[in-house]
Amino acid sequence: MTVRNSRVTQPLAVAATALVATVALYMALVAFGNITDFGTNQEFVRHVLAMDTTFKDEDLMWRSIESTMVQDIAYIAVIVWETVTALVLIVAAGHWVGALRGGDPGRARRLGTYGLLMVLLLFGAGFIAIGGEWFAMWQSETWNGLDAAARNFVVAGVALVVVLLPGDDRQSR
Repeated sequence: MTVRNSRVTQPLAVAATALVATVALYMALVAFGNITDFGTNQEFVRHVLAMDTTFKDEDLMWRSIESTMVQDIAYIAVIVWETVTALVLIVAAGHWVGALRGGDPGRARRLGTYGLLMVLLLFGAGFIAIGGEWFAMWQSETWNGLDAAARNFVVAGVALVVVLLPGDDRQSR
């Protein structure tokens, strides 16, 4: 889809706008869900950190965190990260819409990059690396979020590639 009679008519800008807005919506819904239904994913975080459904290999179990207070602090930190990420991406999506109407695509690109990097850090470093490997989440049949984390990581990665593709950022008057 090409936007006609607009200052930026690049299909790439339209794609970047749609992808950033989609990830923004997703992250906002994730944060909202975790805030309004706190207990569901709280249990997930508690089980992953406690490593109570893993193979319980004695060489790994020293990594487990059984303190519910520390588990809850970790979960609240995740929710705060998700919320800030959603806000950054919502603002970025707004700037992309503005860029389609003649605004600064450079600012939209920067904000989109920051927000998408936050998603990549959450799902890549947080869930895949720390949860999946350090806390051996991959061993759990019940509390394994690696597939969902990988999907989110890939979607954010694809969006980031589109946002960073070289495009015509010059404004036609």
